[in-house]
Amino acid sequence: MQETVLNGESMNILEDNIEKLKSIFPDVFTEGKVDFDKLQEVLGNYIEKKDERYNFTWNGKSAALRLAQTPSTGTLRPCKEDSKNWDTTENLYIEGDNLEVLKLLQKSYHNKIKMIYIDPPYNTGGDFVYPDNFKDNIENYKKVTGQIDDNGNSISTNSESDGRYHTNWLNMMYPRLRLARNLLTDNGVIFISIDDHEVENLLKIMNEIFGTSNKLALLVWKKKYTGGKGTSTFADYHEYILAYSKNIELLDEISMARPEEEKAKFIYEDEYVQERGKYYTRPLKSNLDPRPTLVYPIELPSGGTVTTQWICAKDTYEQLKAEGRIEFKSIESSKYPVYKKFYENDGGGNIKIPSFLEISNNNEAKEELKDLFNIVQTRDLPFQTPKPTKLLNLFIENFTKDGDIILDFFAGSASTAHASFIDNSINS
Repeated sequence: MQETVLNGESMNILEDNIEKLKSIFPDVFTEGKVDFDKLQEVLGNYIEKKDERYNFTWNGKSAALRLAQTPSTGTLRPCKEDSKNWDTTENLYIEGDNLEVLKLLQKSYHNKIKMIYIDPPYNTGGDFVYPDNFKDNIENYKKVTGQIDDNGNSISTNSESDGRYHTNWLNMMYPRLRLARNLLTDNGVIFISIDDHEVENLLKIMNEIFGTSNKLALLVWKKKYTGGKGTSTFADYHEYILAYSKNIELLDEISMARPEEEKAKFIYEDEYVQERGKYYTRPLKSNLDPRPTLVYPIELPSGGTVTTQWICAKDTYEQLKAEGRIEFKSIESSKYPVYKKFYENDGGGNIKIPSFLEISNNNEAKEELKDLFNIVQTRDLPFQTPKPTKLLNLFIENFTKDGDIILDFFAGSASTAHASFIDNSINS
């Protein structure tokens, strides 16, 4: 096992990237410097030379990139008196500027974290988005950056009237997400909660940092069932969760356990019940736009044929029939004569994770937090928008296994840690 040498300075990401480039293109280096003319020759047609091309930029982006690459000389100091099971715990909670902490984690956790979940500021004008030019104790840091007033009360410093509303948020998120990608294993995944205020910008910087090919999904989570301020026209019932992988080619096939309401559909039994479980049926007839290749006659057991457009091609139908996955019903008892069987054990009893999630809600999350901190009134909660552990457990259970490391660098109410403890098998 390779040991990590800690010398009080975080990993120099710029030097590391140069070494990687040198290992791939050693011939483009002259006296330790990159010969860009030669690099362009080596890359050939992969160089974009036109000035008018699509790109996403904002005021401060270059500085944000340099910030992510600048090493930190900070030190993580243990706090045993506030810790529990110091000598045996496999979990770590760090308090501080998360940008500096992400830099300090680069050496020890580079390419070692399987899953990241974050719930960052949504930039609604009522939360704080901070500049990254202070290194100080946490209370003074909050005062200097405007997070709290002299009495310790939280305040907001990023309203739309500031003129740098989206820029401030992008300059905060960009370096952190670049550093986060370095920490992920090659088959690691990241999930980010967000709402309408910055979802478009977040998609753009995630596509740039992780690559559009590594986008897994833009999930929609139904956060509430009633109420909601919303706009003058629509009620706001949802948020988004962006899901990206570091390298989608290395990601295992992902599925989730079949929900109980889904299991209730399986009611019929046949000779395959022990092997495949019970089944339900759907019409084989297609209601989609016309496709001539899906139109063919099917012979009925009672005699005669039915010709229409089906949901599958002729050879697929013959295979389904040979496997006992076709059922014929009489016109008198059903609208259509030919049906496909769906068994409860197909796919190992699992299904694809849906892009629309109706898993728990904000109110359940608040109740969890009230129980955790023994708080009676919801208004007294230190966090008003926590995430429910059931939602986070969906990702933990399906994207990690025993011994994997999970990171949350916008911990807030620590819902990720709470969910990982409920799972009872994951290091967080």
